[in-house]
Amino acid sequence: MTVRFNDHLSSIPGYTPGVPKGHTAEDVASSDLAQLASNESPFAPLPEVVEAISKAAGAMNRYPDPSATLLRQRLADRHELEPGQVAVANGSCDFLLAAAEALLEPGAEIVYAWPSFSIYPNMAAMTGAREIRVPLKEDQSHDLEAMLDEITAATQIVIVCNPNNPTGTYLPFSEIASFVERVPDHVLVIIDEAYIEFQVHDDPSLSIGLVKEHPNVVLLRTFSKTHSLAGLRVGYALGSPAFKAAVDAVRQPFSVNALAQAAAVEALEHGDVMQRQIENQIRERVRVESAVADLGLNTTDSQANFSWISLGENGAEIEDAVVGVLAEAGIVVRAGRLLGGPGWLRVSYGTVDENDRFVAALGDAISIHG
Repeated sequence: MTVRFNDHLSSIPGYTPGVPKGHTAEDVASSDLAQLASNESPFAPLPEVVEAISKAAGAMNRYPDPSATLLRQRLADRHELEPGQVAVANGSCDFLLAAAEALLEPGAEIVYAWPSFSIYPNMAAMTGAREIRVPLKEDQSHDLEAMLDEITAATQIVIVCNPNNPTGTYLPFSEIASFVERVPDHVLVIIDEAYIEFQVHDDPSLSIGLVKEHPNVVLLRTFSKTHSLAGLRVGYALGSPAFKAAVDAVRQPFSVNALAQAAAVEALEHGDVMQRQIENQIRERVRVESAVADLGLNTTDSQANFSWISLGENGAEIEDAVVGVLAEAGIVVRAGRLLGGPGWLRVSYGTVDENDRFVAALGDAISIHG
């Protein structure tokens, strides 16, 4: 007789990292591969942040603050909330899986758009809840009306990824606010804002008001993208004290390590540099998408740090071949079929040189297979 694991494990999709086959993350970091697959920042952490990490490293014989008291206080001050409305975690995935454990069970429902962040399907699969995937509109943005129509008495969670990953599309704050007003109070509304700083339509602070007005709203944000801390995995949630208590109850203690806490606290002190880096990536967004258009390919109106590129009518047929040509040129991107969008590519913005290499290699791929 052998050990028998739970049957539902086979239904959990898992996560495929943006690292080329045969390579480790360390290989990619130490090579000249253009890593444009994981929506990371192309900028290294600031020297001041590295210094804060080094200083904290001297106390690694001690456990980290389990409450992340200083980081939560700094975030509360920044967003004009109470510390009890701020939770921190090992990236936003930690919050999503904890919210699933705290709220979902067989008979419950979760509603989200598709394609969207690839962790969302795990939430239903790991809990036995029913998932309702609502197709995106033709412009690859959320169909909020269709999502509202799917909400029932059994719905426990509805997720809006804004800007959406992998499509980069953004819904104005006014539409999000109207949607929230119409969602029943028994439904937790998770607004996943991992890329909110890259959109140019609204002040990113506007959505904080939804947390203050609606106890059933939670915002997810991260230090991985704009603060260049993807390797340390620290995200935060803004919501009600009840949400914080629920996710803290089901997560392991010490989920955010001491280095991550120290780095995040220091990173918050350098908003001016962060803003300049964001503006740099927005300029690259405009430049890359213009170059892609010159190749005869269409993109969505991305408001994130990546492009969602259509490979055309026969895109699904040539997708693997195009990705292969890019890989041979040392360019790593995400195939759309892995993200729920066959016939598309998701390409992060790297350095100017990396972006130029990508455009040139994409042109070669299209000339061969397009």
